[in-house]
Amino acid sequence: MDQPTAEEALRELQPLVGDWTVAAHWPNGEPWPGGGSMSVEWLPTRQLLIQRTSMDLPEAPDTVAVIGCDAANGTYTQLYSDSRGVCRIYQMSIADGEWRLWRNGEPFAQRFVGRFGADGRTITGQWEAAEAGEYRTDFDLVYTRVS
Repeated sequence: MDQPTAEEALRELQPLVGDWTVAAHWPNGEPWPGGGSMSVEWLPTRQLLIQRTSMDLPEAPDTVAVIGCDAANGTYTQLYSDSRGVCRIYQMSIADGEWRLWRNGEPFAQRFVGRFGADGRTITGQWEAAEAGEYRTDFDLVYTRVS
C-alpha cells in the first residue's frame, strides 16, 4: 500500500523557519515592557519543527513547541509546553498567508491567527481566549524576522 509523504505539507511550514523578534501588546494597545524572541528550526530529520519563544515579561512563560503534520490528510499539530509546566495540543493550519492555532478544552478554548506580511518578514497576530463560549482578545503579537 502506498503511503502519502509529508513533503508538500512540510514545505508549507518553511515561512515559519528562522529567528524572530517578538513585540506584544495588551488588548488596550499598551505594549508589554521589553521584547522577546522566537526561533523556529527543523529537527535534523526535517520532518518536525521546534519552536522556542522567550519574552522579557516575567509573567510570560518561556515556551517550547513541536510542530508536525499528518501526511495522510495534510493537517498540522503543535505540541506546546512552557516554563509553568503547562502542556497543550493545538490544531494548526498554515495557508494563504495565515498561520492559525486553536484548541477547545479546559480550562478555556484558545485561538491564534497570524498574518504574514507581503514580504514574509513579519507575522502580525492575535491570541484570543474563550470562557463560557465568548472569545476575547488576550494579547497581540508582531513577529519580525531577524534571519
